[in-house]
Amino acid sequence: MTSSLAPNGAQPLAPPSPWTLSAFWFGTSFMWLVVLLILMPANILTFVGEASKGTYLGLAGGIIAVVGLVLPPIVGSYSDRIGKRLPLMRLGLGVNLAGLAVMALAATALSGMGGYWVYVLGLLLVQFGNNYATAPYSALVPELVPVGQRGRYSGVMGMLQGLGQLLGGVAALVVGLLKLPGLVSFVLIAVILTTSAVVTLRGVPETTIRPVVTENRHYGLDLAQLRQLFAHQPFLWVFITRALFALGQYSVQPFLNYYTKDVLAQKDPGLATSILLLTIILASVCTTLIGGRVSDRIGRKPVIYVAGSLMAVMALALLIAPSFYAALGVAFFFGLGFGAFTSVDWALGSDAMPSQRNYARDMGIWHVAFVGPQLFETPQGALLDWGNRQGGNLGYTLVFGVAALCFILGVILVRNVPETVGGKRVQAAT
Repeated sequence: MTSSLAPNGAQPLAPPSPWTLSAFWFGTSFMWLVVLLILMPANILTFVGEASKGTYLGLAGGIIAVVGLVLPPIVGSYSDRIGKRLPLMRLGLGVNLAGLAVMALAATALSGMGGYWVYVLGLLLVQFGNNYATAPYSALVPELVPVGQRGRYSGVMGMLQGLGQLLGGVAALVVGLLKLPGLVSFVLIAVILTTSAVVTLRGVPETTIRPVVTENRHYGLDLAQLRQLFAHQPFLWVFITRALFALGQYSVQPFLNYYTKDVLAQKDPGLATSILLLTIILASVCTTLIGGRVSDRIGRKPVIYVAGSLMAVMALALLIAPSFYAALGVAFFFGLGFGAFTSVDWALGSDAMPSQRNYARDMGIWHVAFVGPQLFETPQGALLDWGNRQGGNLGYTLVFGVAALCFILGVILVRNVPETVGGKRVQAAT
């Protein structure tokens, strides 16, 4: 395996195993699937009731999104300046686990709006800790992996993310079928998140980057730095298209639990949602490794063209699915597209980084394109409730329609990103 140059002039480093490098994403994906798609909808419904469930679910998502919007660039910049990644990951993991404990307390011992706000406090701690850990962690792919291998590494990362989500769906299904206490889910999250983090922390040596020496003592970004970063056209267009795909995802994902109850008329929406998610994830695992390897040969963008178009069509098809079984078929094809997109997502982002001196900072900014659209969960939740009050499940038509539009715009605009094939950049399509 070829080696890659460590940034800031340090000695060459052999890339670690892609499975070891990506292990922490497995635990993180498990956690967020169970928290966002299973626990939050169910817990918040018990706190606020049926009439306001979409509004308060969207509010919680929007509140924690602020942390994901602000924190990664600051922590990434700090990580670049001190020349360390792993100590920050350990600290973030500790805060993440503390947040899970607060959420578990609220979900099992409290009720009403008081319980809701304690629950949101726990969510904030989880988001803070996870972003504090993943900001420096995100720098490891562009830092350690040669350009020509990033598609394969991104594919492995996508597969482990998919497998983490798959295990999360299975765990939620088992907990629901066995009617186990809600505390069990929080314990499972803590165990799996910690185990996956230990695999990465033990298996990936601290990168030998040199601290970035600067007279500027603050660890954020000033306007001049932001202008310089977004003046780099590959980064600008990757950021925009990443944000559009994320906005499409967050227009559907948070409301699947309510969709299975209101549109598909399932008596156990938690169980039905778990089955839908398992179908999506199983399909996505089928295309993650394949998509990453294909992108190293033919380029990233052709994979995204196909994946994004398929996701857009399937988002609309959910609206006309005549039964739960038809919805499962739609979910399967959506998963094929989602897996292919995930397989090249990190490779495309890593290729677009403007400088080796600030990988963690710049990847933190790029990560904002994924978490920033969570802010729109608040208006999306309100739109869902408003539309459904008009009758005919209009709310789902509106939010799923927004999802399809975002996917299509992402496909169209990704044409502006310069292509990388076989480790070499080629002219963007026009």
